[in-house]
Amino acid sequence: MKLAQALLFGLLGWIGGLVAGEVGVTDRSILIGMTAPFSGPNGAYGLDMKTVISAYFHQINESGGIHGRRLELRALDDGYETERTVANTRALISQEQAFSLVASYGSSPTTAAMNEVFGVARVPLVGTISGADSIRLSPKDNPNNRYMFNVRASYANETEAIVNQLTSLGFKNIAVLYQNDGFGKSGLDGVVAALRKHNQSPSAVATVERNSLDVGQAVQTITKVNPQAVIMVTLYKPTAAFVRAMRKANQTPQFMTLSPVGADLLVQELGDEARGIGISQVMPYPWNDTTPMVREYQRLVGKQGKFTYYGVEAYAMAKVLVDAIRKSGKDLTREKLVTSLESMQNHDLGGYRVSYSATERFGSRFVDLTVIGSGGRVLR
Repeated sequence: MKLAQALLFGLLGWIGGLVAGEVGVTDRSILIGMTAPFSGPNGAYGLDMKTVISAYFHQINESGGIHGRRLELRALDDGYETERTVANTRALISQEQAFSLVASYGSSPTTAAMNEVFGVARVPLVGTISGADSIRLSPKDNPNNRYMFNVRASYANETEAIVNQLTSLGFKNIAVLYQNDGFGKSGLDGVVAALRKHNQSPSAVATVERNSLDVGQAVQTITKVNPQAVIMVTLYKPTAAFVRAMRKANQTPQFMTLSPVGADLLVQELGDEARGIGISQVMPYPWNDTTPMVREYQRLVGKQGKFTYYGVEAYAMAKVLVDAIRKSGKDLTREKLVTSLESMQNHDLGGYRVSYSATERFGSRFVDLTVIGSGGRVLR
């Protein structure tokens, strides 16, 4: 009898540890899922984000967790491929039993995962490296968007800032190179809309396929108009290939690109040839500790660490999620997390603010313009 009672109490204790009101939540832990590229041409982006988020979760756990629960991160590599992102998201929710998701990567992959998996399953995702309009729709327009909480500004915000800068300098011959997917097309749309406000349109438009460095045809198309500036809605490897090819063709326009390029990776790829390239940024400057959030990020990474815009953004994403979980209370559910996020109005992360509501998922509209200077230093 004593043995049977011991087994019963043991079983009840085990069940009690698992049943805490929601999938992925126990009395001791909260499981957070992440899918991003950790390999392939864009693997450095995802690895940077994963490192920062893991470090922040460890910091939270060392200080007692959230309402006594430790944060656990389960991260899967999607190689920046839409099908793998969808499959990973499905596995994280149905097999790994993740409570929530954080830090996705890419416009097409995130949009597909939202509409096919996490939106349907009603599992919130906080943060993605994407400024696409498709993930910024009001939940009234697409119910799946209710579970997508953006932390960065949109591509429309970034491209408008770039176009305003170029036109203020008197540029009228502005070409566009874009990646042939949701990211590139959304950026192209933003450039076209911003130029229209100045009674202009792109002088030439060319494209490069995702995960491809074949920019030959794009160079031929754009050199024909001898542009004053080229706005590149591309990631760092095709951006570097295009810039090199253009200069080899004796073309020296003002090159501009968007935040997903990753300034440090572009410098790493191009070396001194990166000098003069302009980049729009959606996070505070990582190398200046005057912004409290950046100061916290720098302390987290440590003096020997490498500061990056991707790292700051990953920290912002993780902080939004942690703040919302803490705000949701001890009796944690996914619906309570959504409600907590929607109640964040002008929420201060430390000099960087996000806002959500029942009908808005924009998060932030912050954009800063930078340029790569000598020695690969990013200058404001």
